[in-house]
Amino acid sequence: MKVISSILIFLLSFNLISQTTTYKSNINSKRMIATVKELSSKKYMGRLPGSKEYFMAANYMLKQYKNINLKPFGDSGTYFQYVPIEYNEIQKPAKLLITNSQNKTLKNCKLGKEYIFRGFTGSGKVKAEIVFCGYGISKPELGYDDYAGIDVKDKIVIVFKQNPKWEPKNGKFGALYTRYKANVAAERGAKAILFISLPNDEKPQPIIGSLMEGEGIQNIDLPQIHVTLSVADIIFKDVSMTLKQIQLIIDSTKQTLNIKTGVYADIEANAKYEKERLSVNVVGYMEGNDPVLKDEYVLVSSHLDHVGSQAGEVYFPGANDNASGSAAVLEMAQYIKENNIEHKRSIIFMLYTSEEQGLIGSDFFADHSPVNVDKIIAQINMDCIAYGDSIHIGNGKSAPILWNHIDSIDSQTSNLMIKDTWAGGGADANGMHKKGVPAAYFVTKNSYAHLHLPTDKVNTLNVKLYENLVNLATNTVIDITNSKYNREIVINK
Repeated sequence: MKVISSILIFLLSFNLISQTTTYKSNINSKRMIATVKELSSKKYMGRLPGSKEYFMAANYMLKQYKNINLKPFGDSGTYFQYVPIEYNEIQKPAKLLITNSQNKTLKNCKLGKEYIFRGFTGSGKVKAEIVFCGYGISKPELGYDDYAGIDVKDKIVIVFKQNPKWEPKNGKFGALYTRYKANVAAERGAKAILFISLPNDEKPQPIIGSLMEGEGIQNIDLPQIHVTLSVADIIFKDVSMTLKQIQLIIDSTKQTLNIKTGVYADIEANAKYEKERLSVNVVGYMEGNDPVLKDEYVLVSSHLDHVGSQAGEVYFPGANDNASGSAAVLEMAQYIKENNIEHKRSIIFMLYTSEEQGLIGSDFFADHSPVNVDKIIAQINMDCIAYGDSIHIGNGKSAPILWNHIDSIDSQTSNLMIKDTWAGGGADANGMHKKGVPAAYFVTKNSYAHLHLPTDKVNTLNVKLYENLVNLATNTVIDITNSKYNREIVINK
C-alpha cells in the first residue's frame, strides 16, 4: 500500500510539474534587503509584540501594503487583525553583580554580554547567596526533586536552563519551560533564579533573548536571568567540582545534586508586565483574476515580531529572524503587482505577530480567518531565510505533492534545496496545518548562528541565497495561484 501511495504521489506531482515550462521570477533583492535593514534598525528596538516599536513596524508595513494597493483583510476593513497576547517590557535599571561573602566584587556583569534577562522576568532588587538546584525540577511523584534536602528561602537559585535528555524512573518529565522552573523556585521562597546552559552540550546555548516561557502564572516579583558559562564558572569557583562534572554526575546517576556555592549575587530587574495586551497581525490580499478561482486563496506568510530589547541597553535586531521573511512577503507582492503576473486565485499576504511567544498570531489567524480555511489551497511560510548555505523546505511528509512540486522548480532554477523534510507543519505553518491546509515551511539550512542575539544584523546575511529562496517561493506561489498545484489531503497530522 505504501508503494502504491508513493507512486501515486510521484505521478500526481509529475503531472502538475509537467504543466510548468519556465520560471522567470527575478525579485528585487536590493529593495528587499533595504526592507530588512529598515525593520531590523534600532528604530524598532527588536519589534517586541505589542510594544510601541512593534506597532511602528506594523504601520510601516501597512503603508507598503497600501502603496501597492493590496486590499485590507483584517478587522473592520483594515489591515490589522488584533490579537490578545501576554506582555512584558524590560526597562531600566538592570544589574547583576557577583560577590563573595565579604561583599568583594568578583564580576560586574554586562547586560547582553555576560547575562540577559528572560523575556518574562519579574522585577526586584535582590542580594543573596546563590544555591545550585540541578535542573530546577520538582516532580516527587516521578521520583525526582532537585529541591529535596535544601532550603532555598531568601536565596538565589541557579539551575540548568534546558531539561534532562533522560526520563525519571516513574514516568516522563514532559515539556518544562523556564516559567515552570521559576515558579518552582518562587514556591520554595527563592528571591531570584539564574539559568545556565548545559556545559556538556556540543554547542552550549549562548545567552539569548527569548519570550518562550510556557504556560502558568507570571511571578512579577522574581527576576529571571540567563548567565554565560564563564559567569557560572565564577559562581562555582569554590565548589570542588566543575560544572561539566556536576552535569555528568546528575545525568549518569539520574539523582539530584544541590550545592551551596558560597557566592552571592546583587540583582536589579525592572519589568512592566500586562497579563493581556493587544498586538496585531498585518494582512492584505490580492484578488485573483479568474471569476471562479478568485474565491480560492494562497496564504503567503511570515512573522513580523522578534524578541525586543532590554533596559534600553541591548536590542535584538532580528534581521534573519524574521525581518527576512517579512521583507520577502512584501517583495513577492510587489513583484507580482509590478509585473502584472497572472494569478487566477487570490493571494493573502500575512505578517504574524507573537511567533516568538509560541505561534500566537498564526494560531489566532487559523481560528479567526476571514475566509473559510477550506478555501485556502496552500500556505507558503517563510522564517529565517537569509542566513546559511542551502534551502530547506519543511512539512514535506505532510504535503508531499506540494513539496515535490517545489523540488522540481528548484531543480530547474537554483538547485539549492536539500532533499530532507519532516511532517507536522513547523513554526507559523502549524496553525493551518492542524486545520488541514497543505503548507511548505521555507527556511535555510544552518540558519541560526545569530539566533536571538544582538548580532543578527543585515550585514551577516547571505544575500544570494536569500534572493534564490524568495525567487523559489515566488515561483511556487505563482504556480499555485494558476492551478498548477491543487489542494491535497494533508497526511501525518
